Amino acid sequence: MSSSDVIFDFARATRIGLHEAVFCEGKSADQIATILESAQERSVGLLLTRLDAGKLASLPSALTVDIDYCPLSRSAFFGPLPPVTATVKVAIVAAGTSDSGVAREAARTLRHAGVEATLITDVGVAGLWRLMERIEEIRRHPVVIAVAGMDAALASVLGGLVPGVLIAVPTSIGYGASESGRTALNAMLASCAPGIVVCNIDNGYGAASAALRVMKAMDMNQSPPERSS
Repeated sequence: MSSSDVIFDFARATRIGLHEAVFCEGKSADQIATILESAQERSVGLLLTRLDAGKLASLPSALTVDIDYCPLSRSAFFGPLPPVTATVKVAIVAAGTSDSGVAREAARTLRHAGVEATLITDVGVAGLWRLMERIEEIRRHPVVIAVAGMDAALASVLGGLVPGVLIAVPTSIGYGASESGRTALNAMLASCAPGIVVCNIDNGYGAASAALRVMKAMDMNQSPPERSS
């Protein structure tokens, strides 16, 4: 495939502070390989999301040798990984073990941006004691990402207990009435806890990106004003 068939935004970080990620779902292995080869020529690292194992196996070995793949989140790091540089603490709180894939996607997205998040799983409100055992630890994080499926009650509970920014991610986990995450999405949107930011279903990447924007705004606010000449 010609590189002219793919136009990748390598300058996005310069404009908005967030690198473009490679959303692999819907892309062919040839299209993904073209993007990775272009990144390799520039000696830059990339984050790949929704990369299934079969498509990974179809990539040239010259590229896969530089790939760090996580099957749980279906995400991958390609090329050099930036060091951890962030000072703002982020907690990712998942209601159930079944929500771990989405939570892990958020964690991997943050790590690729130089943020080592605290990942806390299986603390759903069906066993409220599990959450309350960790609540003081969670409260120490200025940014919290809540990941939950089924009735998504975790977001509302955290919304009434933590003082920082709360970003909620509904997941598609659940039985029939959960409607592949729509019930969780609606519950988070309708939460009585004020100020919750809600992302799309299963969008761990989007939640992490929202957290990164918040952190960027915090850095801008703390930076000293430029002196006029």
